[in-house]
Amino acid sequence: MTAVPARPWLVLAGLALGLTVTNGFARFAYGLLLPAMRSEMGWNFAQAGWLNTANALGYVAGAVLTMVLIRHMSPARLFAFGLVATTLALLATGLNAALWWQTVWRVLAGVFGAMSFSTAGALAAGLFRDDPRRNALAIAILFGSGGGLGIVLAGAALPLMLDAYGPGAWPLGWVAIGIASALCVPLGLWSAAQLRPPVQAQPTPLPLPLRRILPELAGYAGFGMGYIVYLTFLSAWMAEQAAGAGFVALVWVILGLCICVSPLVWRPILSRHASGVPLALILICIAIGSALPVVLPNNATLLVSAVVFGLSVFMAPGAVTSFARQNLPPESWGRAIGLFTVVFAVAQTLGPYGAGLVGDSFDNIGVSLVAAAGLLLVGAGLALMQKPL
Repeated sequence: MTAVPARPWLVLAGLALGLTVTNGFARFAYGLLLPAMRSEMGWNFAQAGWLNTANALGYVAGAVLTMVLIRHMSPARLFAFGLVATTLALLATGLNAALWWQTVWRVLAGVFGAMSFSTAGALAAGLFRDDPRRNALAIAILFGSGGGLGIVLAGAALPLMLDAYGPGAWPLGWVAIGIASALCVPLGLWSAAQLRPPVQAQPTPLPLPLRRILPELAGYAGFGMGYIVYLTFLSAWMAEQAAGAGFVALVWVILGLCICVSPLVWRPILSRHASGVPLALILICIAIGSALPVVLPNNATLLVSAVVFGLSVFMAPGAVTSFARQNLPPESWGRAIGLFTVVFAVAQTLGPYGAGLVGDSFDNIGVSLVAAAGLLLVGAGLALMQKPL
């Protein structure tokens, strides 16, 4: 049994900064740079969406690779390696404009980012073993505040930088993200060093009730396909509406702040229901946030959209984690959450490129945001069919 660290909240801060890099920067900052990159390189929406699909494909590979490596290496070492490698991948992204170069580093950022993201929860779970309430709070802070902080920082800086220096400055944006990530690395590495869980022994496989959890799995697939469209193309859509850089920055900062506080909003609902109701409600809110700026295109609606989307989007993983913990024996939690993660990761690969094709077909990326909302509502309907086991 690993000793609990003397300063668990500082350790948690370092782990959350790891997610700031692997989630907030590596996965979602691209949406802020996309309009400038698309303008400079002459990409269509499908090519622009492809880079986030490439990142999602890397995430699938990284999640599977982590499941293999964690049998032989400690989660702390995987977290540390993934954090450093993701930072280097972000720095490299700004060094060459060619689509093949961008694709390579978006894939690698996905692989290494998944490695840190997948192990961060296991490390945080060791902070308050004997205090379930603090343990749940720590995990909620990890996933909510970690990714949300990255979106706040990138959203506050990148649109204003591009407005000041022009779209040709997008490589500088990636370098700046890489430098910001490097500043997060020391505390992240220190935190990992404080938590050295033993290498996991190969567990005895327990069959999962796949047919009985199929509605929850299907709903989570709808989440994977739908949510990523908003985070990929929101800035591109706002650019088409001639939104100013200051307003783009404001929308993304509000989005990130709402992600940070979202665990406080949804925690009572997650604890109250053992069915698919929490996931369904979360998906409905994400769908509303996705469609609002297109259905009612004005600045006030965009701000409301950022609030509704931000308060909901990172809680879908919490919903399926809560579902597994309330309905399955502890020996099955790891495999169940792993299955949900794979389903989500595969579905996520389809969203950005498919949305880009739809946007090109209609010459309007707003249509893709509405289509994503439709997918999310279908996912919500499927999740509502999930009964407690």
